[in-house]
Amino acid sequence: MNGSSTQGIKTVLHPVSDLATAKAVYAALLGVPPRTDESYYVGFEAGDQHIGLVPGGGPQGMTSPAAYWHVPDIEAKLAEVTAAGATVKEPAHDVGGGRLVATVTDPDGNVLGLLQDR
Repeated sequence: MNGSSTQGIKTVLHPVSDLATAKAVYAALLGVPPRTDESYYVGFEAGDQHIGLVPGGGPQGMTSPAAYWHVPDIEAKLAEVTAAGATVKEPAHDVGGGRLVATVTDPDGNVLGLLQDR
């Protein structure tokens, strides 16, 4: 291993079928209104966590929640985890504001998200 670290899981995205209802449930659960409230994404900041709601699983076709590990260098971490046996599901790409995300699957098919803020 090359020693690239993670900053822990700070982002969890949930695919939802009814955005309005899910938004109300998560606002009640977290005790805060959404910080981002768009038709394609609703995001909450609760403590050091970002909780996102993705209607219909979004363009990436999410079917279950995905936890995103924050990393300082997404390409280095992708290389490290794929060398260890993970498979790239969604290559690193910019989702706005210089934020890069990628997903991999572990040998059992579990989805692991990676996120790098620039």
